[in-house]
Amino acid sequence: MSYTFTLIPGDGIGPEITKETVKVIKSTGVNIDWDVVEGGMTALHKYHDPLPQELLDSIERNKIALKGPLTTPIGKGFRSINVALRKEFDLYVNLRPAISFKGVPTIHVDHLDLVIVRENLEEFYSGVEHYIDHTHSAAETIGIVTKGACQRIVRYAFEYARKHGRKKVTAVHKANIMKFTGGIFLNAAEEIAPEYPDIFFNDKIIDNMAMQMVMNPHQFDVIVTTNLFGDILSDLASGLVGGLGVAPGANIGYKVGIFEAVHGSAPDIAGKNIANPTAQILGAAIMLDHIGEIEASQKIQTAISNVLKKGKYLTRDLTKNNHVTTDVFGDAVVREIEQ
Repeated sequence: MSYTFTLIPGDGIGPEITKETVKVIKSTGVNIDWDVVEGGMTALHKYHDPLPQELLDSIERNKIALKGPLTTPIGKGFRSINVALRKEFDLYVNLRPAISFKGVPTIHVDHLDLVIVRENLEEFYSGVEHYIDHTHSAAETIGIVTKGACQRIVRYAFEYARKHGRKKVTAVHKANIMKFTGGIFLNAAEEIAPEYPDIFFNDKIIDNMAMQMVMNPHQFDVIVTTNLFGDILSDLASGLVGGLGVAPGANIGYKVGIFEAVHGSAPDIAGKNIANPTAQILGAAIMLDHIGEIEASQKIQTAISNVLKKGKYLTRDLTKNNHVTTDVFGDAVVREIEQ
């Protein structure tokens, strides 16, 4: 079967790591015709728009996109392109696995395999904020939470757990303090959980959850939570397994899916061929799983695991000694798949 998907190379190290990812996907035997479009700073310089209509049309047409990291200015300039894409295509799920790979010197926890399911559109990242005085010395951000959005993200977490043979879902909240917004989320989880008697359900308050993830992360399997908490906990989980260099992500809606690395564009090392493509390649594995190419997805995950376990082909973010280039790492993954 042949597919046509959107490819957004991205900014900074994006083109380097997406190039290796495309190479790895091809080695699995899955045939994808890539519709290449630009976004972020690259598109801003070319089209005077970080999110050009050409990009939106491509995703709308193809439904699936592999995206390199896109740069968003901090505290000024245009809003996050990632947030804009999520809103544009109603990508209400942010899926972030955290898996520890043997051979990665920077891991803090062995044998960890958990998934964070983060609500992707509401709460404090919904973009409802304004200054509340004329001097711009005070501002307000409004976190909007709806019952419908909470129900669908919780249901997705349970369906994901069932589909992937996972046995536990933990809902994370702050309903003891944010009684209305947190309460809506917790109530949605408690109402839906009984529909899945084969999956154990519990809940944790966010501050306790952060401590528990550091002390004993193995007690968790699938974690479902709100937008801000999910963003923070997924980075914490990434730190446990070696950093953002091994952290993939997916943004999924009813019709469209965008798959990526969690990390940023790292402009300081762009063009040097030293970036770690692992997260982007694992994002492609999630993409293949999502479209039903299960065997190809598993091939990639196994190949990544084998390459990292051998320890011979580690990029500089994972080791101080004998680090390899981006393309050499990609070649090593391809060889594992072909063998």
